[in-house]
Amino acid sequence: MLAPDIAEKLKTISGPKGWLGGPDTARYNEDPRGRVTGAAELILRPDSADKVSHILKTCNDTGTGIIPFGGGTGGANGHLDPCGRHVVLSLERMSRIRSVSASDSAITVEAGVKLCDIHAAADGIGRVFGLSLASEGSCTIGGNLASNAGGVRTLRYGNARDLCLGIEAVMADGSVLSSLAPLRKDNTGYDLRHLLIGSEGTLGIITAATLKLSPATQSRDTLFCAVPSPGAALDLLNTLRDQLGEVVTAFELMSALGLSLALKHFPTLRDPFRDRHDWYVVADIAGPRALSDWLEAALAQAFEAGLIKDAVVAASGAQAADLWALRENAFEYNKLEGVLYSSDTSVPLGQIGDFIDRTARDLAEWDSSLRANFYGHIGDGNIHVNVFAPENARQVFLEHRPDAAARIADIIDTATLDCDGSISAEHGIGRAKVDALKRHGDPVKLAMMRHIKQALDPNGILNPGAVL
Repeated sequence: MLAPDIAEKLKTISGPKGWLGGPDTARYNEDPRGRVTGAAELILRPDSADKVSHILKTCNDTGTGIIPFGGGTGGANGHLDPCGRHVVLSLERMSRIRSVSASDSAITVEAGVKLCDIHAAADGIGRVFGLSLASEGSCTIGGNLASNAGGVRTLRYGNARDLCLGIEAVMADGSVLSSLAPLRKDNTGYDLRHLLIGSEGTLGIITAATLKLSPATQSRDTLFCAVPSPGAALDLLNTLRDQLGEVVTAFELMSALGLSLALKHFPTLRDPFRDRHDWYVVADIAGPRALSDWLEAALAQAFEAGLIKDAVVAASGAQAADLWALRENAFEYNKLEGVLYSSDTSVPLGQIGDFIDRTARDLAEWDSSLRANFYGHIGDGNIHVNVFAPENARQVFLEHRPDAAARIADIIDTATLDCDGSISAEHGIGRAKVDALKRHGDPVKLAMMRHIKQALDPNGILNPGAVL
């Protein structure tokens, strides 16, 4: 439990509207996947970097742990206080868009700005912000940067790291790093921005960022294809990129199980095809001008090569939204189905087929009743694996195999590493994967990470227990 005198001092710094306690803390103790619950008793909600600075200085002086909170959508439990001895620092009230410039193709925003609001601001000046996530209505840019979020448009625009030009952050001792100029080139020493991005609040608290914008796309085609295999999906991607170039904006893989779960749990959705297939792709082609003729030619070539079994191109924005809903509701329908374990894996593109085949085989060898949903951002090698018990038998299965989640995780991680992959592609380590990182991480890399942590946070107050 937090010492009362420290709690009162932190409340005073935050102001009367800047803290929450009691029942109001419930939202900040929730895991979006419903697997664990936090125990935080005090939520601080400062509205300026200056207040964040005073809060961190106080925490550093008193040895009080502080856990940053963005939109609460993280997938690795890095935003949860497991013990009730720390304070949670929510950046939600730091929600101002400080500037947006068409000439600089840049926008400067505070950490609590929602991703959807950045998209709207960029759209208002004829630009686009490349980061796109299914949770964009609730996730915040501070959390996106802290976890180096990926999403469905990484293929074209890159991860959050690639879209950040400048950063403002408060360090453990309360000092403020301010480097928000919209520079594309700055070679004046170490790039501290990239040290903080992806650090999950363990090295500093991001309070604002300057983000790179791109030209708006005037034309968009959405296609949903049935493909014979993940390998064929990759060949289709290469065909489209060879024919159309970098206008291939998103390219997502779905399994037959994924489509079935979408239709089961979201009955308003419809199967685009008369027949069921083993694998599907949903993709966006977006450019400065209409590409329909070029897309038609590319698809014809793919059909002729046997890369596509069936395909539909959305005839309207509404139909495009319906096709994307089959993929973007994956988090919800996996949760509703009662997922036992969900992974966030990346492997080299050339290893995707082998990774899926091996993982499916090894899971079946351990327990043939398991169901595995493979899906994700195949264009950048990020494949999510969600594993389920037999239908309508989850509780019985867990009674029979209480170690299921740990065993499934080990099977997937082993296959991932044998394919030269990563056990965390875009969700981070948080608290959920600390033990896995210790087991599988490179010892030299981990030692370097500990040295950096010690240098920037010698008292260990920043998100204690996360990442390392």
